[in-house]
Amino acid sequence: MDLTDQNLSHFMELPDRDIFAKTRPFMDFMNALKKEEYFHWHRILTSPSEHRVKIHDIYTGEIREMVMMASNNYLGLTTHPRVVEAGLKAQERYGAGAGSVPLLGGSLDLHRELEQRLAKIKGCEDAIIFTSGYSSNVGCVSALVRHGDVAINDRLNHASILDGCKLSGGMLRAFKHNNMESLERVLTECDNEFNGKLVIVDGVFSMDGDITPLPDVLRIAHAHGARVMIDEAHATGVIGEHGFGTPEHFHVEGQVDIVAGTLSKALGGVGGFVASSKEVVNYLRFYARSYMFSTALPPAVTGSLIAAIDVIETEPELREKLWYNIRYMMDNLRRMGFDLGRAETAIIPIIVPDERILKLMSREIHQAGIFLNPVYYPAVPKKLSRLRLSLMATHTQEDLDDTLAVLERVGKKYGII
Repeated sequence: MDLTDQNLSHFMELPDRDIFAKTRPFMDFMNALKKEEYFHWHRILTSPSEHRVKIHDIYTGEIREMVMMASNNYLGLTTHPRVVEAGLKAQERYGAGAGSVPLLGGSLDLHRELEQRLAKIKGCEDAIIFTSGYSSNVGCVSALVRHGDVAINDRLNHASILDGCKLSGGMLRAFKHNNMESLERVLTECDNEFNGKLVIVDGVFSMDGDITPLPDVLRIAHAHGARVMIDEAHATGVIGEHGFGTPEHFHVEGQVDIVAGTLSKALGGVGGFVASSKEVVNYLRFYARSYMFSTALPPAVTGSLIAAIDVIETEPELREKLWYNIRYMMDNLRRMGFDLGRAETAIIPIIVPDERILKLMSREIHQAGIFLNPVYYPAVPKKLSRLRLSLMATHTQEDLDDTLAVLERVGKKYGII
C-alpha cells in the first residue's frame, strides 16, 4: 500500500455486511501511517495549551517541547491568571458540576450572567449557552428549520452547521463561498419553493481564515425575507474594534438575526452559545434538543468564561499583540512564496496541493519541533490540502522566527516555494 497516495475517506466507504468491517482496514492504515511517521493526529500534551507545549512523542517515546501552532487559544486565555482564578472560585462555591439539565435543576445564576454578557457583546437581546459549539449549531438549526423551510449555507460552513441542517426537517441549499451573486441566485430560486429561509455563514472560516462579507449577506438575505445566522467561533476575541466579532467588525451590531459561536476558542474554555431576540432564545430553550438533554456547563468553566469576557474588554493589548503576530507571519510567509489562499485572520493555511508532499513535509515539521496540523481531503477540497497555522497573542518573536525558519527550509526542499 502506497501511503502517500491514500486518504482517510477511502477506508470509511468499504462495503461489508459486518458493520465493524470498516474499522479493521482503517486501523491497519493508521498503524502504517505511524510506521512511516505520517500520523500527526491526537498528539498527547503533557502541559497547558500555550505558545510552547510539551508532548509525549509516539515516535521517540520521550517528552519533548514544541512550538504550538495548532491551538485555537488565540488570546492565551486558557492560562490567564484572572481566568484561572475565576474558575477555581466558581468551583469552590458551586461544586464540580451543575447537577442537571438547564430546564430542570441545572441553571445557576452564573449561567445566566454568562448568557447576558454574551448577548451584550453580540448586540442581541438575549442568549442561550450550550455545552459545546457543535451542540449550539446543531441545536439551533435543527430547532428552527422545519419541514417546508430551507437552510442556505456558504459551501465552506463548519460541519456542525451542516449536521444541524441534516437533522432538521427542512431542505439544504448552498451557495459559492463568499459569492454574493451565487447567494442572490439561490435565494431567488428558493423564494417560491419554501416557506422560511435561513441563510447561514461563518464569521471567520475555520480552514481559510477569511471573513464573510456580512453587510452584503444581510442586505441580500433580508431583501428576500430570509433570516441570517452567523457562526462566530473564530471571530470572537479576534476581530472587531473591541474583539466582539464580525458584527462589530462591520458595524452591523443588532442587525444579525442569530449570532452563534463556541466558547472554546479565544475565550479559552468550552461550550457554545446562540444570541438572538428574546423570543428566539426562549423557543430554543424548549426546542433545541442538544440543550434540553445535556447537563449544564460546569461552574468552573462558566466562571472562567465570564472572566475571559472581562479580559477581552479590559486588556486590548492581547488582541493588539495577536494582530502583530498575524501580520508578521503572513508578510513573511508570502514573501517566501507560500500560497496562503484568502487568509486574513489568525488562521493561516499554507496550501500544499499534493497530499504526498504534504505528508512528507508534515513529518519533517514535526521532527523539527513545530506543532502544525496537516489537513487533507475530505476536510478540504481536493488539490487544496494544507498546513493550518493558528496564531496566538502569546507567541514570542522566537516562536515565530523558529517556525518560519522550519517552514522555509521544508518548503524549499519539497518545491512548494
